[in-house]
Amino acid sequence: MTVRERRRFRRDPVAYIENLRRRSTTGLIRLPGGGWCVSDADLAQSLLRSPEYHTDRSGFFGELLPTRGAQIDVGHAVRDVLRDGVPHYRAALTTAVAGLPAAGRWPAAGTRLVHHCLEDLLLHPGTPATTRRLMRRAALGGVALRAPHVWQRSRAEVLRARLLAAVTVEIAHRREGFAGEPRDVLDALLGACPPGERGDRAVAELYLMMFRAILAPLSVSLAWSLLLGCLHHTAPAPWPWPVDRVVREALRHRPMAWMLGRVLPHAVEFGGVAFQPGDLLSVSPYLLHHDARLWSDPHAFRPDRWAGTGVHGPYIPFGAGPFVCAGAAVAHTLVTEALDALSRGARLTVTGGDTRPAMAEGNVPRPFTLHRLAQPPGPPAGHEKGRR
Repeated sequence: MTVRERRRFRRDPVAYIENLRRRSTTGLIRLPGGGWCVSDADLAQSLLRSPEYHTDRSGFFGELLPTRGAQIDVGHAVRDVLRDGVPHYRAALTTAVAGLPAAGRWPAAGTRLVHHCLEDLLLHPGTPATTRRLMRRAALGGVALRAPHVWQRSRAEVLRARLLAAVTVEIAHRREGFAGEPRDVLDALLGACPPGERGDRAVAELYLMMFRAILAPLSVSLAWSLLLGCLHHTAPAPWPWPVDRVVREALRHRPMAWMLGRVLPHAVEFGGVAFQPGDLLSVSPYLLHHDARLWSDPHAFRPDRWAGTGVHGPYIPFGAGPFVCAGAAVAHTLVTEALDALSRGARLTVTGGDTRPAMAEGNVPRPFTLHRLAQPPGPPAGHEKGRR
């Protein structure tokens, strides 16, 4: 990528990738960071259904979980803890939102809010206070969501190392004296990773990976939902859409995972191109969600497109096929609960909003200020969360 292309990519990553799609004559495009993306919607859907593309294990866990069975066990165990913790999360949101200032800087404020309400599910209150403080600092200090500046990332690495060491000690302690239902995500991981299969340090690495995989998508998706909802409804009245539809449309319009890639385990020919083992081949949720052949007015933010059961294009904000995120449904619930708590009984407006994402390991909103003005009680009928 030339210097000029890098500037274009940084200025508007989604416009850059759409331009690459328009220029492609094969349905495949070279990605700026290396590898290939299937840009044609029909080819992309064919790839997602291809057995060759889904053989072997997911690359998400690297070498921490070398078998697909272990990956599935971990995903389900963590999902179950979060799903069982929804009532606790909902109660924590009520208290946390009541204490928010009238204006806050997002998406950092979203990371802070989501972590605060999930804190006891990530590490239960009986965990040593020093370890929980480190987790809190890590959540807000660039470990959960990649910091924009080099000096911030250097500090985040120090925080990450300290948290990793503290969690490793906590794991050794828990292995000695706890047996029962999981109290938090760490217990869930220990239950899915018996002592003889994974060492304490490996489980601690896995915990930090899941820590980021939980906090980053939730806080980013919440920030996009707020930003897009506010930018597209500027009237003094409350939002006219159920928050469930706002979340669905935000995940379509600006999915955090803009690329879903796999390192191919086998040689395969696809779209007329011969790929070798080790090549990176991706599908873009963003491109699939904005294909005019599959979606009506795809570049418009229209929550009411989810009002019925009409035909629409493929919707894969959390992946698709065998490697879809195990926690997709609970993630949608957690974002919807947070958006409902923030918007209920309040008028929301933003300043500094920009729909061009900043790439930080995914589609992340550029900073904006959310203003929240409390209004008289009595939510309108359109403010119901909706059903999944």
